[in-house]
Amino acid sequence: MGTAVMLVGVVAMIVVHEGAHFVAAKSFGMKATEAFFGFGPRIWSTTRGETEYGVKAVPLGGYVRIIGMNPFEEVPPEDEGRTYRTALFWKKSVVVLAGVFSHFVMAAILLVVVFATWGEVATDDAGDPIPTLTIAAIAPETPSGEVSPTVVSGFEAGDVLQTYEGVPVASWDEFVDRVSVDGGETVRIGYVRDGDAAEANVTLAFRERPVVVDDEVVTDENGDPVYEEVGYFGAAPDIQRNALGPVEIVGATVGGIGEAIGQSVYGLGRMIIGFPELLISVFGGSEEVLDEVRPISPIGLARLAGPLETTLTVLALVNVFVGILNFIPLYPLDGGHFAVALYEKVRGRVPDIRKLMPVAAVVVVFLITVGLMGVYLDIFKPLQL
Repeated sequence: MGTAVMLVGVVAMIVVHEGAHFVAAKSFGMKATEAFFGFGPRIWSTTRGETEYGVKAVPLGGYVRIIGMNPFEEVPPEDEGRTYRTALFWKKSVVVLAGVFSHFVMAAILLVVVFATWGEVATDDAGDPIPTLTIAAIAPETPSGEVSPTVVSGFEAGDVLQTYEGVPVASWDEFVDRVSVDGGETVRIGYVRDGDAAEANVTLAFRERPVVVDDEVVTDENGDPVYEEVGYFGAAPDIQRNALGPVEIVGATVGGIGEAIGQSVYGLGRMIIGFPELLISVFGGSEEVLDEVRPISPIGLARLAGPLETTLTVLALVNVFVGILNFIPLYPLDGGHFAVALYEKVRGRVPDIRKLMPVAAVVVVFLITVGLMGVYLDIFKPLQL
């Protein structure tokens, strides 16, 4: 269910973004001739009034064609008064920023639903989420591509771990510590499912993790992390949550969006400034860079899907990230269109858009490259639970 919700959520994010542009433009009398999900060849379309709606073959976004938004477009004289380029500055601003704003509205709605239904994530003194012994998600494969031990042993999301080799486990961290030293061994794990106690014999797999001493990652003479092989179970825990009241929900939502904005700005900045380093890391460089900032495609988002509350939270974070990305004042992003409109307002003249074409080309190439890196990583170096 989580995967389906994630995919529907990503599609909804694109549709709402473009719908916000469309509604804003139509409310100001601008003429929108096309509204499509995807790019490339048409798969299906229908015309209603003056607008053609449809779906195209490459599902990597969408667009609304508002006449006059392309400065090189020739517009019939009778439609000139309905173009984007002849609109007042504030109307242009609303049209181009409506898509950006829609992401923060969607993120707020998603977080309100999460906090109202499941509460706020509980954290320890270090600010880290407190895991429970309830399994939230099952990894289908091991890091080496074999079937996960949890799948082979029949574990399911919602199972509550109880014992390890007959000895009760008090926390998820204790459970992980016991698994870590038994890689390759067959161990007996007790759990509760729907109120009934059960046990399963599990042959643990292996995974690599950085060696940590005194909270510091150990590195070799080249400065690269030193890895050790430890046992692998193949599941992620549910997180402890605290119930919230109405006022607390509003505060938690505002705080969550603020934190997501900070993380998004940092991640984008790190990705842009360290782009060459990131590109090298994708194809065999330092794994440490990917641990810090890693492109994720819809394939990776589908892998991150788990319990409904986790999926909705991830969708909220994705919305904030995409909103921040679109607000960057570089053509042809929404923020770039706003910057052009602001320039026109301040300078009193229309800029030569042709001079922005090299910038637009760099932005498009960057976005496509990052997207392809995300797809490559999600296929060949998938995130592991």
